[in-house]
Amino acid sequence: MKKRSLVFAAGVCLMAMAACNSNGKKQAADSALSDTTATTGTDSTKSLKPAGPAPAWGKDIKPEMQVVIEKLASYGDKPIPQLTAVEARKNHTPTDAVMDVMKEHNIGKPVFNVDTAGKDIPGADGNIHVRVYTPKTNAASYPVIVYYHGGGFVIANLDVYDASANALADKTGAIVVSVAYRLAPEHKFPAAHQDAYAAYKWVTENAASMKGDPKNIALAGESAGGNLAIATAIKARDSKIMLPKAILAVYPVAQSDMNTPSYTKNAGAKPLDKPMMAWFVKNYLNSMAEAKDPRISLVSADLKGLPATTIITAEIDPLQSDGMMIAERLKAAGVTVDSKNYEGVTHEFFGMGAVVPQAKDAEEYAAAQLKKAFGR
Repeated sequence: MKKRSLVFAAGVCLMAMAACNSNGKKQAADSALSDTTATTGTDSTKSLKPAGPAPAWGKDIKPEMQVVIEKLASYGDKPIPQLTAVEARKNHTPTDAVMDVMKEHNIGKPVFNVDTAGKDIPGADGNIHVRVYTPKTNAASYPVIVYYHGGGFVIANLDVYDASANALADKTGAIVVSVAYRLAPEHKFPAAHQDAYAAYKWVTENAASMKGDPKNIALAGESAGGNLAIATAIKARDSKIMLPKAILAVYPVAQSDMNTPSYTKNAGAKPLDKPMMAWFVKNYLNSMAEAKDPRISLVSADLKGLPATTIITAEIDPLQSDGMMIAERLKAAGVTVDSKNYEGVTHEFFGMGAVVPQAKDAEEYAAAQLKKAFGR
């Protein structure tokens, strides 16, 4: 499988300071997360120093990013490609590493002026669970961001990506609806894509019920979720329902060739590497032929008429070329595109704003782009 030039991926798990992790623990009840305002402590990010030299796969890695990667490696988990999906979901995540780094260095949690609540909505095949993040500003109505987490369509959950959803809600002043789409291999392609579209369609029809503005909705996602955000916008266009105001795709899966420059350069990078990509492919797709499906290979899709799109990429990431390729294809299709690459950081850096300066910048950049699309 490693030699296959087809992939599908999304990230290992992600994020900073999520409410819980996926180490075999049941995802925290949404009611327990009703108040996500956190306290702040001493900001010690400047004191973060790696224990060892930069890894061979990332000579230019930023020190704060390396500290997170070193902590993740310290858990000694088996590589995900050697595990079943059920086992892989019990591994430590980058979220765990960030939270432990914060504890060890007395770094205070960021303050999110946001309330959360869980909700089940109708999906393509049964209910879909979503977590709704609402700014505590008592506005009459809010823009809405439908957000899709990463994890290669196989691992991770709402908790692992809680930091991203919280940050987007707090920094944009928008409601964020984070979608717990079905995971593979229990639910193969196109289950995640079906759930992603069903959730977006439900939000367009029910935004007002949660104080959302039904005319001001955006799509956002990371890694596998970045793929879902773009694919959902395409489906909305083709189904002739309301298009989102904007798309935010953070290091999205956008094509199926594992021989791109960034796959070659970052084949052994962490937390996402080439073998893991092949593992995601095996678990999500029914056959390798599906890798050419335009919902997977977005660069082969008809991209005309899509809304303004923001693409964020990381330098030390097999998916860097994917993000750059889809940005160019979108531009060629006449779509307004704004993109930014962050040097010295890896896949999954977005959402780590509490410890990684580049992540904080990326969160601010993403929020500014979405606010501009919302006319705020």
